[in-house]
Amino acid sequence: MSHPIMFPVATVVVPGRLIVSILLLWVVSIAAHAAPTLDVSGDEIHLTDFSVGYFVDNSQSLSYEEAREKPYEAANSTATLGTGVSVTWHRIALHNPGAHDKALFLHMPMAYQVRAIDIYEERSQGMEGQAAVDLNEASDNPLMHRGTIVYPFSVPAGETTVLFVRSHLYSHQWFAAEIYDDKHSRKALVGGHLDIALLVGMMMALVFYNGLLYFATSKKENLLYSLYLISGVVWIALSYGLLAKAFNMYGDAVFILNLSVFTMPIFLVLFMMVIFETREFYVTEHRILKGLLALLIAGLAYGLFDIEGALIPASSLAALMMVVTFSVSLSILRKGHPLAKFFLVGHSFFVVFNGFAVLFYKGLIEPNYLNSHGVGVGIVLEAITLAFIISYRIKVLEDIRSQQDELKRQAATDPLTQLYNRRFFMTEGEHLVQQARTTGEQVSVIALDIDHFKAVNDTYGHHAGDLVLKDMAGIFQKFSRSRDLIARFGGEEFVILLPGADQAEAEGCAERIRQGVEKHVVQAGENVTIRVTVSLGVAQVNSHMESVEDAVKRADKALYEAKEGGRNRVCFVV
Repeated sequence: MSHPIMFPVATVVVPGRLIVSILLLWVVSIAAHAAPTLDVSGDEIHLTDFSVGYFVDNSQSLSYEEAREKPYEAANSTATLGTGVSVTWHRIALHNPGAHDKALFLHMPMAYQVRAIDIYEERSQGMEGQAAVDLNEASDNPLMHRGTIVYPFSVPAGETTVLFVRSHLYSHQWFAAEIYDDKHSRKALVGGHLDIALLVGMMMALVFYNGLLYFATSKKENLLYSLYLISGVVWIALSYGLLAKAFNMYGDAVFILNLSVFTMPIFLVLFMMVIFETREFYVTEHRILKGLLALLIAGLAYGLFDIEGALIPASSLAALMMVVTFSVSLSILRKGHPLAKFFLVGHSFFVVFNGFAVLFYKGLIEPNYLNSHGVGVGIVLEAITLAFIISYRIKVLEDIRSQQDELKRQAATDPLTQLYNRRFFMTEGEHLVQQARTTGEQVSVIALDIDHFKAVNDTYGHHAGDLVLKDMAGIFQKFSRSRDLIARFGGEEFVILLPGADQAEAEGCAERIRQGVEKHVVQAGENVTIRVTVSLGVAQVNSHMESVEDAVKRADKALYEAKEGGRNRVCFVV
């Protein structure tokens, strides 16, 4: 009977464990350099989207020798790791299987966001070159080109070059790397940021326009809107590299401008309070906005002492702000405010695009243009809508003012002749007499009465009488000066106040009016013409002793003398 061959347990188990251990070590070794090696053998090198390895250095103190041995996870060459990650190492491996050496350039287009960058170039496990860029001293660094770090390196034929990049950021850890040959490197450095310059230009135009509106109207909403726009301009120019590209500004001194992430929503909330008049009409919504405002101001105050710490919860606070402001504006819309629907349209743009940006900053979604530029796009779209709201509100206020002016005009004028009425004449006339008392200017009064006007009504009817009154009003205006105050006192009686006119000039004006009326023919219907005359009394106002009412009484006395003397004439009293 045959028996199976039995091996000692030790001789089977121990070698198996050794093999497994060796395999695990090999897998870990491979995983340590998980990102694939890039092939750079092509004629043109233009790499903007490729895989890199990354490792988070929580100790923030690892040396290059220590960091290169750590396990690296695969990531995209443009990535964000969110908040709470200050120092990361990135590994980029490039192999050249061709017959010619490759001279290449590593571009880091978002370097303006960082505090410091260290680059280590190795080949065949040996250091070939290294560079360090401190952004506080980057203005004169030869590797810094308008916000982009450009590091030249080479990949010899048949060899592999590995780049280790240590990135030390302030609060949000994002990374962007590009690999170019010389031609594409030059192209990448030319132009760019035109979209950001356009956004900033549009917003600055709105700032200038609303600044002028504020100085013209003193409306708070124009000032708050301008401050909101300025904060948005600062944030966009800083976050998207316009300050770096245009002014070569980097480091801690510029990073403090990130406080605009707090001032923007502060001014937006204040704008909402003013534009919706929440204090007076929406008490609950006003209290909610005040609570949000308190949080934002607290964040701003904290940021003055610790900007890095304040920015860590900033994206969460931004999300809260979007939810609260959207909910409040929706509540105000339900209560019937006419501007709420327009605000909601603009704020929806802001909420949607900023929502993408918040997710991007937290490292929860893949980076793309829309995600990385969400705040800027949202700010501009909302800013345009808010500009429309301000214009619409100005129109509403102008309509209300026009209605009020029309009511005032109606209250001050005679509805038939459109001349001023007695009440307005006495008030404004007294004011003009007081002015004359101060300046020493002469003032005169003319009292007028249409002769035999009752006969016109009795003969031709009241409609014809109304036509006569209207024509007379036109003649009085035609032969008077533009500054003269003309009023219908009632019936066929009129009064004219002449500032700056002595008795002789007033008599000349009265005579011109008398002759104009005498020559005028009133067309009262088909084949119906009416001619009338007027009697006039003139009195010069003694502005130092006399009121306008007393002067009108003396002019009336002269008018009575003109009527007693045969009508259609001018009389005056001393």
